[in-house]
Amino acid sequence: MKLTIEDLDNIMLNHGAHSSPESGHCLLEVVSLFAGEDFGDSPKCVDPILAQFGRSWNDGMRSDDERAQLKVYITRLPGTNKGPDLSQKRGWMAMDWLIRTYAAAWLALNPGLAHHADALKALPPIVCVADLRAAQPKLDAAKRDAAAARAAAWDAAWDAARAAAWDAAWDAAWDAARAAARDAAGDAARDAAGDAALAAARAAACTKLEPTVQQLQASAHDLFSRMIDAE
Repeated sequence: MKLTIEDLDNIMLNHGAHSSPESGHCLLEVVSLFAGEDFGDSPKCVDPILAQFGRSWNDGMRSDDERAQLKVYITRLPGTNKGPDLSQKRGWMAMDWLIRTYAAAWLALNPGLAHHADALKALPPIVCVADLRAAQPKLDAAKRDAAAARAAAWDAAWDAARAAAWDAAWDAAWDAARAAARDAAGDAARDAAGDAALAAARAAACTKLEPTVQQLQASAHDLFSRMIDAE
């Protein structure tokens, strides 16, 4: 079964992996059909880093309607598997985004942590282990102060406010980027950015979460597009 451009108009993207096209299809499973490969969520023609990103992002969306925004990538992903060097570069692009965009966005929500957001945004692009090590002290400081801010003011509010907006922010863009970044720098390095962002988000008021979700979702689209186009 091979899909054509015309077929894509009527395709619905679904959560998770599927045994056959009749039972549903996620983003990467549709890509496999469009590329003429065997049905599955790891098509050979797609860079494995992009495939990780796409699978996680697909499954982190809150609904099939929201997931439909990923259909624009179906025709762009085939042919991206061009070797380990480019995969590594794409992984570092995801790591850079986690630190300088994702973590910074959550830190900026709290006036007491905004200077940490500015410090992360001012970092040079993180493209290798040396860059990540240089950024580590700023990440550690952000995590420490964000955790303290949460403990001081937001424990009760956070317990009451853990809802859809937060889940979407963490599960969609975060899971997608961290899956891609893992291959570039390993679990510990990837989690350094996540720890700072998590502590910052927990220190933010619930009413502030959804706009940040939307901001990061748009930013994740920009990131994924740049990763696809990387050479």
